[in-house]
Amino acid sequence: MSHLPSLPLSISKLTAILMLLLLPVALSSLTNEVIDVVVNRLDSKRSSPLIQESAAKGVLQRLLPSHLHSFEFKIVSKDVCGGHSCFLINNYNQLSHSGPEIIIKGTTAVELASGLHWYIKYWCGGHISWDKTGGIQINTIPKPGSLPLVKDESVMIQRPVPWNYYQNVVTSSYSYVWWNWERWEKEIDWMALQGINLPLAFTGQEAIWQKVFLNFNVSSEDLNDFFGGPAFLAWARMGNLHAWGGPLSQNWLDQQLSLQKQILSRMLELGMTPVLPSFSGNVPAALKKVFPSANITRLGDWNTVNKDPRWCCTYLLDPSDPLFVEIGEAFIRQQIKEYGDVTDIYNCDTFNENTPPTNDSEYISSLGEAVYKAMSKGDEDAVWLMQGWLFVSDSSFWKPPQMKALLHSVPFGKMIVLDLFADVKPIWGNSSQFYGTPYVWCMLHNFGGNIEMYGILDAISSGPIDAGVSENSTMVGVGLCMEGIEHNPVVYELMSEMAFRSEKVQVLEWLKTYSRRRYGKAVNQVEAAWEILYHTIYNCTDGIADHTDFIVKFPDWDPSLNSGSDRMKEDKMHIFLSIPRRKRFLFQQPSSKLPQAHIWYSTQEVVNALQLFLHAGNDLNGSLTYRYDLVDLTRQVLSKLANQVYIDAIIAFQKKDADALKLQSQKFLQLIDDIDVLLASDDNFLLGTWLKSAKELGVNPIEMRQVLAITLFPNLDHS
Repeated sequence: MSHLPSLPLSISKLTAILMLLLLPVALSSLTNEVIDVVVNRLDSKRSSPLIQESAAKGVLQRLLPSHLHSFEFKIVSKDVCGGHSCFLINNYNQLSHSGPEIIIKGTTAVELASGLHWYIKYWCGGHISWDKTGGIQINTIPKPGSLPLVKDESVMIQRPVPWNYYQNVVTSSYSYVWWNWERWEKEIDWMALQGINLPLAFTGQEAIWQKVFLNFNVSSEDLNDFFGGPAFLAWARMGNLHAWGGPLSQNWLDQQLSLQKQILSRMLELGMTPVLPSFSGNVPAALKKVFPSANITRLGDWNTVNKDPRWCCTYLLDPSDPLFVEIGEAFIRQQIKEYGDVTDIYNCDTFNENTPPTNDSEYISSLGEAVYKAMSKGDEDAVWLMQGWLFVSDSSFWKPPQMKALLHSVPFGKMIVLDLFADVKPIWGNSSQFYGTPYVWCMLHNFGGNIEMYGILDAISSGPIDAGVSENSTMVGVGLCMEGIEHNPVVYELMSEMAFRSEKVQVLEWLKTYSRRRYGKAVNQVEAAWEILYHTIYNCTDGIADHTDFIVKFPDWDPSLNSGSDRMKEDKMHIFLSIPRRKRFLFQQPSSKLPQAHIWYSTQEVVNALQLFLHAGNDLNGSLTYRYDLVDLTRQVLSKLANQVYIDAIIAFQKKDADALKLQSQKFLQLIDDIDVLLASDDNFLLGTWLKSAKELGVNPIEMRQVLAITLFPNLDHS
C-alpha cells in the first residue's frame, strides 16, 4: 500500500475538526453560522433589486402576458422575513381595476417568481410543468381585474434551508445538449418558478478547457482526441471515454460558450447562484508527453466502447502532483476572466465511480486538500460542492475513516455534499450528518433519462423534513439531481415545493389539489386514479433503481443457459453474471432462472387507474396535460404487459413449445407496434423532436451529418 506525504493541516481545518469533536451538540448552529457567511458573501454578488424585479417581471410576461400589469414585484431584505429567504403575497390596496391587484415581495427574484407560482397554484388553481409533460394549465386563472384576494391580506412563506439545488452532471447529455437559447430561457423560467436558486451551469466548459490546455502546450488537434462529441460530453467530462462522437468543431465550442454567457446572465438577473465546474484531474493523453514526469495514469474501461483504446481508458492527473493545482487554478481563473466574479461554488467529483488507489486516510486527505487548493488558488472564497454518489455506489471502499478523511480535508464550511440518492438510500443518517459537513438532501429519481413512471412520494414529502429537524442537522438545502428531465411532473412539483415547506405534506390531499390544478377541474374518476397511482407506481420502496422494461432493453439473456450439462450451465452463468454493470445502477438480484423485470406494484390496479383515466376523457377533452398523462399511463401499462409476454415466450422456449413461442413472440412484436402508434399520437414522445433540435444547432452539412450519425447510431450503451 503506497503512502504519499500529506499536506500539513491548516489552522482553520484543525480548528474546525476540534470544534466538531468537542462541541457535537452545537454542530447545527455551527453549520448555520458558517453557511451564513457563505450565503452573505454570495448575496453581495447578486444583481441590484431593480434588475431582479425586472427579471421577475420578464418571467411573468413570458408566462402570463395578459396579466403583466396585475402583479407588482418588490425585493426586500431578509430582515422582513425574520432573517430567512422568503416571499410574501399581499393584496395591492388600490381601488382601480386596471392596475396591480397582487404585490409579491421576496428576498431575490427567485423568491418573487416562486411567490407568483405559489399564488397561481393555490389561489388560481393553475399549473406549470415542462412543455414536454403537458405544459401549463392557466384556464382557471381569472381575468385581470378579477384575481382572488389573499386572506388576511398577506401570506409569508419562508425557506427552511438556504438552497434549492438543480441538475446532475449528466443531465446535460441526457436532456439538454441540443438546446438553444429559446429553450434555455424557458428552463430558467421554470427553475425560478420552482424556487431553484443553486443551479449547475456546465454549458460551454470545453471552450474554457481549450484555452487552458493551449496554455499548457496541448494543441487543438490533441484536444480533438480528448473532448467527446456533443451528445457524450458528460461522460467525456467524467473521464469515462474520450473522442467518441467527436470531434467538436470550433463553431460548436464558440456557440456553446456564447450560450453559457446568456445562461449565466439570466441566472444572475434572477438572483441565482450558479455552480461552475472545476478541475477533477481528467486530462488529454497529450499532456503526458508535454509533462513526462507528471503523475498521470491511464484508467480502465468504463463498459462503454468495448475497451477500444481510441475511445476508452482516459488519463487522470493525480491530485498529489503539483501540476494538478496549476491546471485547476488556471481553469478557475479562465472562467472568472470569461464570466466575471459570478459565484464561489464549484463542482468537482474526482472520485465519482473512480476509486482511489489506496484506502489510506492520510493519502485520501491529501488528495482532497489538493483538489480544494486548486479551487481556492483560483478563487480564495471557493466552496467545493461534491456529489455524494461515491458513498452509495462504492460503499465498500468509503467506510467511515475514508469518508472522514475526504470530508475533513478542507476547511469547515468550504465543502458541501449532495446526498444524491437521499430519496432512496440517504447517507446523512448513517454518517453523523456527513461527519459535520454541510449537505443538501437530494432526490435522484431518474437514471439514464428513462421515461418510466416511477417515484416515492412519501419519501419526498417527509424525507427533507426529517433530515432538517434531526439532531445536530447539517442540512443546508434540498435538490433535484435527476439524470434526465421532462417526465413524471408530479414528482418534480412536489419535490420543488419541499424547498418552501417546514412540515410534512399530506400526500393524498395534495394529490387532489394537484389533479385539479393540472387538468383545470375536479374530475372524480381522475382523482380516484391518482389515489391508485399514489399507492402503486409512486410508492416504490424496495430501493431498486433499475426498473427498465424488457421492451426497451438490449437482449441480455442466453436461452442456452438452460440446456446442456450442469457444469456447462455453471460456466455460462458465471460468464453472463460477470458482465460488468455500471455502478450507477442498483440492480435487482436474480432469484430464478428467468430474467427478471422490476415490478413493484400490482399491474392490475394500475390497469384500473387507466380505465378511470379513460372514463374521464369527455370531461377533459382538449387538455394537453390530460393527454400527456393518458398517453404516458397507457405506455406504462403496455410496457408491463410486454414484460409478462416476454417471460411467457421464454417459458415456451424452455418447454420446446414452438406454437406457444410463436404466439408469444407475435404478441411481443405487436405490443411494440402498439406502443409506437400510441406514442406517435403525442409529439412529446417523438424521436423527431430530439433530432430536429440537434440538426438546428449544426451550421453546415458536415455538422448535421455528424449529429445524426452519433444520435441515431451511437453503438453505445449509455441508457
